[in-house]
Amino acid sequence: MADTINSLEELGTVTPAAASAPVHVQKLDAYGRAYATGKRKNAVARVWIKPGSGKIVVNGKDYIAYFARPVLQMILQQPIVAVDRKDQYDVNVTVAGGGLSGQAGAVRHGISKCLNDFEPGLRPILKKGGFLTRDSRVVERKKYGKAKARKSFQFSKR
Repeated sequence: MADTINSLEELGTVTPAAASAPVHVQKLDAYGRAYATGKRKNAVARVWIKPGSGKIVVNGKDYIAYFARPVLQMILQQPIVAVDRKDQYDVNVTVAGGGLSGQAGAVRHGISKCLNDFEPGLRPILKKGGFLTRDSRVVERKKYGKAKARKSFQFSKR
């Protein structure tokens, strides 16, 4: 602070600094790739994106072979289709934990974060689609004295 304020009158003349929006910059590694971690339920996906022909590899397999159900394939491609970058990026994914549905959601989250890091201008589209938000729903734990998390054993009066 170069200027010191000595009285209340001087305080009234001070104008506050204008608040600026956060600036999002491109984050790339030494190989020109963007990296992000996506999570859903108990699944964690490590995702790398680089410019290419649109090939998606999950755990060493093509994503169509890894996620056999069309619904999971559609979930995986949602952020890429939303920003209209279908055949522009190669995606390499390592995913572990959870089941196939959770893994597909984790990969979707990771791809979205990667696209945001590679092209910060895509953030409004990804944010509006809800792709950057981590789905925090997880399985509720089992409680003692209960059959499952909430289900009770059959009640008998006698």
